[in-house]
Amino acid sequence: MRSLIVLITLIALSGCMKVSDLAGGAADQLRDVGILDHSQTRRSNGWRLQPDSFIYIAQGHFVPPGNAYPRPNVVAEEAFKGFVEYFPLVRRARAPLGLDEAMSEAHAAGAHYLLYSRFAYADDRIGTVEEWEDQEALDRLGIDRSVIQLMLIETNTRYLVDTARIRSRGGFLTAYDTQPEDLLGPPLQDYARKLLGVSR
Repeated sequence: MRSLIVLITLIALSGCMKVSDLAGGAADQLRDVGILDHSQTRRSNGWRLQPDSFIYIAQGHFVPPGNAYPRPNVVAEEAFKGFVEYFPLVRRARAPLGLDEAMSEAHAAGAHYLLYSRFAYADDRIGTVEEWEDQEALDRLGIDRSVIQLMLIETNTRYLVDTARIRSRGGFLTAYDTQPEDLLGPPLQDYARKLLGVSR
């Protein structure tokens, strides 16, 4: 009798939703309750770009406040990895640049847009035994957090097309031996998808 009820339930559920939809919904729920990494992106505009747009990616010199020391150009590196899958014409600055320098390099490269970023906040919490032995502070236990800010600027007119703020936090299951910069990849890739207007 019990197996018949389980079978009927599975058939009813399979008729309502695809397995991939169920898995995606479960992952979203786990992110919301803090089990998996979670990020939230706030954009100023719903602007969409053409797929053949040439985007130059750069990061500012700003060192984020908080208890972390990320690599100097890590936001630009992660943005490049996320954007290159969706935009075939993407280049990245090799080192952090000021906004005017980045604009000049983007214009010289012939880019249509400059994606200028900065690591606004990073909090690297204790996540390994070694980190605990170094710090031994109960208030430093927890999950990593980060905030990055993005500006999308048209190079010819210097028009600010879009701004975005991405807040990320680690998850309970992914807290071991991670850094705030490990949270950047997925939301930056998601931002690239949003600029194209495509779903996952």
